[in-house]
Amino acid sequence: MSLFRNVVWFVKGLKEYTRSGYETASKNFKPEDMMVDISQRSFMITGGNSGIGKSAALAIAKKGGTVHIICRNRQRGEAAVTEIKTASGNEKIHLHELDISRPKDIYAFAESFEQSGKPLHVLINNAGVLVSEKVRQLTADGLEVTFATNTLGVHILTSALIPVLLRNEDPRVIIVTSGGMLVQKLNLKDLQFEKMQTFDGTMAYAQTKRQEVIMTEQYAKKWPSIHFSCTHPGWADTPGVQLSIPDFYHKMKDRLRTSEQGADTIVWLAVASCVKELPSGLFFQDRKPVSTHLPLAWTKSTPEECEELLKILDDMSQSLPSA
Repeated sequence: MSLFRNVVWFVKGLKEYTRSGYETASKNFKPEDMMVDISQRSFMITGGNSGIGKSAALAIAKKGGTVHIICRNRQRGEAAVTEIKTASGNEKIHLHELDISRPKDIYAFAESFEQSGKPLHVLINNAGVLVSEKVRQLTADGLEVTFATNTLGVHILTSALIPVLLRNEDPRVIIVTSGGMLVQKLNLKDLQFEKMQTFDGTMAYAQTKRQEVIMTEQYAKKWPSIHFSCTHPGWADTPGVQLSIPDFYHKMKDRLRTSEQGADTIVWLAVASCVKELPSGLFFQDRKPVSTHLPLAWTKSTPEECEELLKILDDMSQSLPSA
């Protein structure tokens, strides 16, 4: 079954996730969707210093929005901010040094940002980790790094910034997930991959991306005043892909999307006025809501399991030191 699932997903990917898939889908895009004034709106992007996140930050900056870039390496972040300011002519680009895998630091950042009184209209959870080594890695807090970054870190940052988002008009949260989640069913019994016989970074990544989709759906129910969405950017040529899955990159590099094409739906979800008319909690691909499951239903979880994921994350967040 595992091989069959992977084959189905890969065939789907070749058709839809590659550059040609984007070019086909983009023929139906409406240019007027992006003709909006965002000069008075503020956007926060994790991992906005490279790849898809940087392309999204630049696109938003060119439209006049205020952009807060979060990254864990100050030097790389400063270089990205300088480049985005130069390319966009927009000086409202701000850098925040933060490691999304560190709960204590996330709490401190969110508290500082809230106390600053700065507005925040859109949070884009873009930063993610895919471990290429066949070794389970832990953060300084003893958390598995994939889960800590892609799931728990996203949950803590989003939850901590809810009060700020609620103070502003048309608040939105976007989570950048992956089509790889389509071959994963939520596994509540091994969230930190302790039971794997041999650690598989690609599988761990896909599992956390399934978790992000479920989190998005649950957030939409929990905070109905905020519009939540998640999106798969397709298979894009980014530094992360080149470093984390080099075999895949070398086989597919001539078919991969550009980082700008990968960022397109993220930017659309962040700025287009028509988005707020769509239901909250959906999964998007090339500006359209799509199913979160392949045709067969093996990856579906019960409502109780989905609710349990959020409860576990809440309990973990509260049990970890917040200051």
